Amino acid sequence: MSDIVNLDAEVRERAGKGAARATRRAGRIPAVIYGGKTEPIMISLEPIQLHKRLHAPGFFSHMVQLKLGSESYQVLPRDVQFHPVTDVPLHVDFLRVSKEDRIEVAVVVDFINELASPGLKRGGVLNVVRHEVELICSPDNIPETLIADLTGLNIGDSVHISNIALPEGVVPAIADRDFTIATVVAPSGMETETEEGEGEGDAGAEA
Repeated sequence: MSDIVNLDAEVRERAGKGAARATRRAGRIPAVIYGGKTEPIMISLEPIQLHKRLHAPGFFSHMVQLKLGSESYQVLPRDVQFHPVTDVPLHVDFLRVSKEDRIEVAVVVDFINELASPGLKRGGVLNVVRHEVELICSPDNIPETLIADLTGLNIGDSVHISNIALPEGVVPAIADRDFTIATVVAPSGMETETEEGEGEGDAGAEA
């Protein structure tokens, strides 16, 4: 299970673009808590604390405990709006969740044992198809990462979702096929040499 992140928040009294701009002028980041069949709660966040979490791996796959005065809310980050020029966060959406919920979340894939891959040792290249995988699970069972073991992979071999161990109760959002996570491919130079070798053999046979 991924670690729970703690963030402090304050209530915003007003909604709307004007209120959000006023919040940013006051040095805070506007945000909202929604979901759970209750009214949305307008909040604001402390920028430095938020920036620290945004730059940490897996922001969208970690549950957040939002402390709002004497109350606390278990939420999952769903969206961050950034300024198109400065890349400063402008607004954050948090989804209120409970232990009974089933949620869809993107979890980062961590590739291990590259030195144990014969294909990579021969000069092959790891072509990553999916850096993250969408999973369906309960909020308290989100994996920290998914581990893709490259041991024994030769050039042309692939890692599929079936090769990755998932915790009990966690399933891929894509359920209709055994999709590819990564493939060990030959570098362009190796492909050229192979093609040339095949061509020489054909020429000799014709002669």
